[in-house]
Amino acid sequence: MNIEHFIEQSEQKCIKYFKEIDYISLKNQKKTLDAFRECKIGLQHFSGSTGYGYGDIGREKLNELYARVFKSPKALVSPHILSGTHALSLCLYGILRPGDLMLSITGKLYDTLEEIVFKSGNGSLKDFGIKYSQIELINGDFDFEKIKEFLTQNDAKLIFIQRSRGYEWAKARSIAQIKTACQFVKKISPNSVIMVDNCYGEFVDIYEPYEAGADIFAGSLIKNPGGGIAPTGGYICGREDLVDLVAGRFTAPNIKDEIGSYSEGYRLFYQGLFLAPHVVGQVLKGSLLIRQVFSDLGYKVLPLPEEQNNDIITSIEFDDADKLIEFHRAIQSCSPVDSYVTLYPWDMPGYNEQVIMAAGAFVQGSSIELSSDSPIKKPYIAYIQGGLTYEHIKIALMMCLDRLKLI
Repeated sequence: MNIEHFIEQSEQKCIKYFKEIDYISLKNQKKTLDAFRECKIGLQHFSGSTGYGYGDIGREKLNELYARVFKSPKALVSPHILSGTHALSLCLYGILRPGDLMLSITGKLYDTLEEIVFKSGNGSLKDFGIKYSQIELINGDFDFEKIKEFLTQNDAKLIFIQRSRGYEWAKARSIAQIKTACQFVKKISPNSVIMVDNCYGEFVDIYEPYEAGADIFAGSLIKNPGGGIAPTGGYICGREDLVDLVAGRFTAPNIKDEIGSYSEGYRLFYQGLFLAPHVVGQVLKGSLLIRQVFSDLGYKVLPLPEEQNNDIITSIEFDDADKLIEFHRAIQSCSPVDSYVTLYPWDMPGYNEQVIMAAGAFVQGSSIELSSDSPIKKPYIAYIQGGLTYEHIKIALMMCLDRLKLI
């Protein structure tokens, strides 16, 4: 059997699930279009500004638009929020004060957050007298018994939920799971701020974290909501008082979101957000096909092909370092940018092990574009995300199977 025929057989198993993805994309596209119309977006909002950026209607309207799309009272969106980690860091430093307690109820933090939260001597939250604790997930879900026990004995200022899986063999948290957790936490500790790391999760469901009961959430514009077009940036959405605190950390407490210029203009941020529901749908379809094909080949994948993917990431266990590295090289080789580059694992800042990353993207580091990465450690799991078009993901899959000689 040739590779193309094998993939087509796997693809037939995915058709019924594609209809569910199309429904989500349609609902999210309508929600986004409605927000553009309600905000009365015009060509004048695409123009840039200089200096302080006083009266920058493009910046102001983009904040309003994100708040409407994500159904939250207020939003802070800026090209000067440099990454998802930066957006999350702004939230933590903006909300928490010395003596406060932060509790993660999704277990271990993503590697890039660990040094922000509890490393000593680098200006971390720990250095400012902010305490941290975590409760591990149990069978991929929240450990409600331990959460209740902890919150009845401790006054947690901030409850942290990571929506995506990070470098863990675990499924991402669904909006339904997050809603249940938020309701549970608020009954026990109503004054605790619930914060969600929304990276990789935007538009995979018809609801977003604020609608599920979270108080504040944040993400990156070079992931889902940028639609593969936004050149940089990040966002924070949530309660007005909390977003104001974060804006005060972003600029200064007496300035908040009143200034901020961007001379290149905002068209790509608006256009990227408008395209995002469709692009995320393409990613979800491609992710499903990858899982189905590798499952049919006998590999362990997560989530399973018949399960809903609650972020844009697919995990494949290779159990072999050389095969893992070769997989990422195959992804790189079928990228539209830097396809000629040979990848090697390296000591990437913020990570505990060497990491290999395939990222032949138009926007550097964009993970809504087809990319993959792995820490070089057992059981050698590849994390694949993104893909601007389903067709590109399918072609890349063919090339990977050929290069790894899996058929």
